[in-house]
Formats: sequence, C-alpha cells, structure tokens
Amino acid sequence: MNIFLGLLIICLSIPVVFNLLSSKQVMNTSFNSLRIVNTYGAFGSITKQRTEVILQGTSSLNPNDATTVWEEYDFKCKPGNLTRRPCLISPYHYRLDWLMWFAAFQTYEQNEWLIHLAGKILANDTQALSLMASNPFEGRQPPRWIKGEHYLYKFSRPWGKHAAEGKWWIRKRIGPYFPPVNLQGLRKYFETRNWPVPNSPLK
Repeated sequence: MNIFLGLLIICLSIPVVFNLLSSKQVMNTSFNSLRIVNTYGAFGSITKQRTEVILQGTSSLNPNDATTVWEEYDFKCKPGNLTRRPCLISPYHYRLDWLMWFAAFQTYEQNEWLIHLAGKILANDTQALSLMASNPFEGRQPPRWIKGEHYLYKFSRPWGKHAAEGKWWIRKRIGPYFPPVNLQGLRKYFETRNWPVPNSPLK
C-alpha cells in the first residue's frame, strides 16, 4: 500500500516538476482532480530589476535648499548601499524590508504606514530605528526632515566597471517618492488618523 501511494505521488508530481522548471511557471495550481500534489508560491518568476524607496534625512533648516546634505538610512536586508553585499534572508523574514519593497510598487498615499515610520524616525524612536541596519544620525540630534526617494536597482555586471569599484548594485533615480516632512508638519496627519503624535527630540 505504501509503495503504491509513493508511486502515485511520483506520477502525479511529474507535471508539477515540469511546471516548476518552466519559464511560464503557474503558481497556486492543482494539476489533477485528486489535489494530492500542487504548486504554491507568491511569485512564478523574479525580475532582474527592482524599484526601491530610499529614506533620507537632513539636519538642514531648509530641505529645499540646493546645498542641503541628505543622509541615507540603510535597512537590514533590502538594497540600499550600493557596496553592500546582498543578504541571505532564509529562514528569517525581514518584514519591514519586505513591506518597503511592496511600497515601491505603489504610492506613499497607498502606504500610510511609511509616513508613520518617517515620524518615528524624526522622533528618534529607538524601536523603529532598531529595525534598520544603520542610523546616520546616531550620536547626534535626529534629522529635522525626512524624505523618500524612488530608485531603480539592478545588479552590477561581474568584472564590469561598477563591480570593480566594489558596487553590487547599479541604481538610477526615478524621482521623489514622498516630499520632505517634519514632525510639526506631520502633527495633523497623525491626529486625523488617531495615531499618537511623536514628541520632537530636537532642542
């Protein structure tokens, strides 16, 4: 009986394996009426390029000044710093990084949690900052302004110019993702959503 069941599963798995190896892979599908074997997954293929939201902060009083210096926040796994090697995420799931990736497919209006995160960063919230790989303002006053920039990322070519410079990634700016925001300007935004308003840590 066990041998028969094993042979049955092997036979039923043949189309599943062919689908797995296909360039037109179908996900979340059963290939027989018994539904003993099937496919499951979120993505049938992975793109060679990806868009990313990069959070940047500045201590400048005027975020629109051409001389304003913006410093980037690095996340623990998602692309950001061009010279950082891609990380291995299995079996741990970096949920914030994953959400940032999905946010890049949409607008910040569709991802209000991202503005909430910006407010937490402006307030120097230790729990929010612990979810990130680096805080460019560590040991200093937190930024006065935070903004989101939209970039297109792709891998650098092995033995190419960028790889020779130690860069794992090549990126191209798409444009702004969300405009510069500060705590004072976010107060009403937070209040209308019944979110606790962060206190400004700036002296």
